[in-house]
Amino acid sequence: MSYFPRLKESTIYRGAYFLVSLAVLLLDQWTKGVVMRTFQVHESREIVSGFFDLTYVQNSGAAFGLFASVDSSVKAIVLNSVAVIVFLIVTGYALRSSHKSVRLQMGLALALGGAVGNLLDRVRFTYVVDFLDFSISGHHWPAFNVADSAICAGVALLFLDMLQREDDAEAQPAAL
Repeated sequence: MSYFPRLKESTIYRGAYFLVSLAVLLLDQWTKGVVMRTFQVHESREIVSGFFDLTYVQNSGAAFGLFASVDSSVKAIVLNSVAVIVFLIVTGYALRSSHKSVRLQMGLALALGGAVGNLLDRVRFTYVVDFLDFSISGHHWPAFNVADSAICAGVALLFLDMLQREDDAEAQPAAL
């Protein structure tokens, strides 16, 4: 005799997607905490010469430092409001979409985990902690973090899902 009622398949899938978001959030917050405890702001440590450094940056702007130079009390309200609205829309879409659309749901789960990680930083510190710092042949990419990486991976999965759905739609004959 089982002490647990039989779980619906959708509950198991959605629980797994939730755990992906939670894992992204926890890894993001843990890595940011390590950086904040062990680095001074703008301190950099070379990991792979000429390619990858860990550099503690406090990003008060949007993704990749966009709008960081804008000095306005409204900026924080706008950025946080946009993040909350996107969170609500993506969560609603995830719950309305089929739990069996694994690529779609994983993309949404990764994006949500990353968005919540960065939103927590904004609420707690008024900035996002970035620290992954890449450059190639003198071309420097703005520092980013685990949350940003999850968001980008999630968007890539969403894009692939969208392309696959277009291919499926084109492959089906039109109804007469």
